[in-house]
Amino acid sequence: MGDLEHDTTPVGADGRYTIEISPEWKIWGPNGGYMAAIALRAAGMEARIHRPASISCHFLAMAKFERADIEVEAVQRGKRAESFHVTVRQDERAVLQAIVRSAVEADGVEHNYAPMPEVPEPEELPSYHEIFADEEPPFVFWENIEGKPMDPDKVQKERTEPQDPPLLEWHRFRPTATFSDPWADACRSLVMIDTLSWPAAAMPHVSREYMAPNLDVVAWFHQPAADSEWLLSEHRSEIAMGGLVGTTSSIWTRDGRLVATGGAQLMCLPGPPID
Repeated sequence: MGDLEHDTTPVGADGRYTIEISPEWKIWGPNGGYMAAIALRAAGMEARIHRPASISCHFLAMAKFERADIEVEAVQRGKRAESFHVTVRQDERAVLQAIVRSAVEADGVEHNYAPMPEVPEPEELPSYHEIFADEEPPFVFWENIEGKPMDPDKVQKERTEPQDPPLLEWHRFRPTATFSDPWADACRSLVMIDTLSWPAAAMPHVSREYMAPNLDVVAWFHQPAADSEWLLSEHRSEIAMGGLVGTTSSIWTRDGRLVATGGAQLMCLPGPPID
């Protein structure tokens, strides 16, 4: 089992870091959300403003489960916001690039038109580990997260009919559910936005003709979530066209606060999909 904070903490200083890519986050390769989280944490180590605001991350190549080098360049350092460019390399080849923003908390206009959907409490639902108690998780990655789908009857290893969106699930990280460091805790939302993009995109389809790895992932962080072990994830894919699949995501705390929104653009490739 992997620990999100420990496994995304790079070593180094002054914009130059290294990290061992942990095999505990494997989904046929290192999970993209996990890789993006490493970039976010590295930017956080350079930030003077300790409030993550956003990340836009491009996946350039599949990483390997070995050492990676991370370069963080401060593109802008203002009193109210900062911008960082992050590059993760292995064997001198860039596998990921990201732009990360930090911003101060300050007075401003306030509104909220994104109420959390009405859903059962997580204690009222069985987890995936309980639903498939006699089966091993398809990827070791899922040992790190406890997931609870809203409709356990629709959970199928082999989909026999299309399902209506959205994909709506509770999630709690294991063995540590929350983190006091704001950059580490923001990684929880980032990982879920990335990881559940393909499951959401696959809902309207039965065919196993394609897989769709993420080209990118973006996340905007609105509020801290360190006081909520459970996060509610809502993921939608409104359109798939010409080999590209668009997805959007929203993440709420247990008490209904919208903590992050984002999405990903996926690229269809021939082959079995990632379950």
